[in-house]
Amino acid sequence: MYRIITVCTGNICRSPMAQYVLTKALAEAGLAARATVDSAGTSNWEAGRPIDERAAARLKLGGLPSTGHRARQFLPAWYRERDLILALDIDHYEQLRADAPDEDSLAKVRMFRSFDPALADKEPAAQGIYDPWFGDEADFEASWDMISGAVPGIVQHVRAALAAR
Repeated sequence: MYRIITVCTGNICRSPMAQYVLTKALAEAGLAARATVDSAGTSNWEAGRPIDERAAARLKLGGLPSTGHRARQFLPAWYRERDLILALDIDHYEQLRADAPDEDSLAKVRMFRSFDPALADKEPAAQGIYDPWFGDEADFEASWDMISGAVPGIVQHVRAALAAR
């Protein structure tokens, strides 16, 4: 099983949105039995809380239920247990890289939007998805669009990684 985790700050907006969108895309690509996605936050600020209702509403528009989601903090053991650790913004990326226990773990940390062809050649700081929590529905729509732009590249990456095993 190829294991992916998406990571934002509190695990109530961006990372669960990315988790559910990517999970659906992997299933549509016929990879559901070979790849799995979960999510977490770099902080424990929102631990135990459900997904932000605006994120849930946007996911619902895309046919993705998220009622069972509960926020949680990223655990150090997940560096070993995950094959790909996807940061949603530069601060998550920098924290995950700083906390990585070894070179193998460090190599697993990527920006989510580094898989978007329009941004693949940009520096990590230019590949972030800003926090929609401070905004309104338009900000959650923008997050959806930014997430969706990277998903095909991630699916392609997973397919190649599985083929190489």
